[in-house]
Amino acid sequence: MWAGRHVVLGVSGGIACYKSCILARRLVEAGARVDVVLTEAAAEFVRPLTFEGLTGRPVLGSLWQPGGALSHVRLGQEADIIIVAPATANLVARVVQGLADDVLTALLLARTVPLLLAPSMNDEMYAHPTTRSNLEELKKKGVALVGPETGPLAERASDRPGRMSEPETILAHAARLIRGGSLNGRRVVVTAGPTREPIDPVRVVSNRSSGKMGYRVAEAAWERGAEVVLISGPTALAPPVGVTLRTIDSTRELEAAVRAELPRADVLVMAAAPADYRPTSPSQSKRSRIDGALAIPMEPTEDILGSTRDQRKKGSVMVGFALETGDALAKGLSKLERKDLDLIVVNDALEPGAGFEKDTNRVALLGRDGSRRILPLQTKREVAEAILDIVEQSLG
Repeated sequence: MWAGRHVVLGVSGGIACYKSCILARRLVEAGARVDVVLTEAAAEFVRPLTFEGLTGRPVLGSLWQPGGALSHVRLGQEADIIIVAPATANLVARVVQGLADDVLTALLLARTVPLLLAPSMNDEMYAHPTTRSNLEELKKKGVALVGPETGPLAERASDRPGRMSEPETILAHAARLIRGGSLNGRRVVVTAGPTREPIDPVRVVSNRSSGKMGYRVAEAAWERGAEVVLISGPTALAPPVGVTLRTIDSTRELEAAVRAELPRADVLVMAAAPADYRPTSPSQSKRSRIDGALAIPMEPTEDILGSTRDQRKKGSVMVGFALETGDALAKGLSKLERKDLDLIVVNDALEPGAGFEKDTNRVALLGRDGSRRILPLQTKREVAEAILDIVEQSLG
């Protein structure tokens, strides 16, 4: 996403400047070329040398800086996006007024590229009618905002907005803005993670799914502009920025959640790994080991894609997953037809670097139209992007 992108990072004078260092680092790590523009006040919090060390590029801090003539015009028109983090109340007010009294405000006035502001200030300053009016005026003019959030401020704890969003949240909003919303107006439902079926109040039957594949799909779909609902079984993952999270535990709960969402879903990506069997009669009390060997009668769980077929929205795109052990393509094709899917993502659980609990995957994408793409081993985020490319084509 960020490889080869040119980002201008504007930094105004607030205590949250320390987070801007992390944001610059994250952008560089993702492959972006980052030019930092500091206000005079920002340079009192973080020295230009810090940002130069993080980005490997000179920092612009003045309209009169030698070698920087017209940089405020060039950067504001040649970059892919401008991010201002933090955007203080003072900076916001000056932008609304159209002032160009320092290098950053001059750059923002001359810009022709998308702008994302991350407001950061004392909670009373944010709540002030003038600040709120200024931010509303910027939104009317097409400026994107992220945050502020609630949480500890420099001077005290607060339960009101004012705290700058975290770097990862700002990055996600910037990615959504720069990609232009290819799935804008679409509702995408993604399932992820395992389900758990109780043996007794303590023990469960489950599987080794980490949820990583589904979470990466949800993340990528939101960045493409979609409204995303993520239905997740138990995982250790933080929910992606911007998505609506619905948590479930059992396969029966997953089936009910999918059934409820399908009538409004333009896309369903069924990346969850529901348990195929559950104990027929779960014990109401914990069975002790001293009772000896344990035999547990099992019964099949719900066929979610099959049982919810009548809930599908007309013209929607259905994506399934098939994690197999041997003869994966043949089994995947059979499931594609049996479940009436538009696309199935097939991989072999025994292949090194693929399957559960990995950050990478090697899959085959089999389409209803007979198309077949065999992808090399790559990150699950890259797999997610390939899946969504096909989904977009199917949506037309």
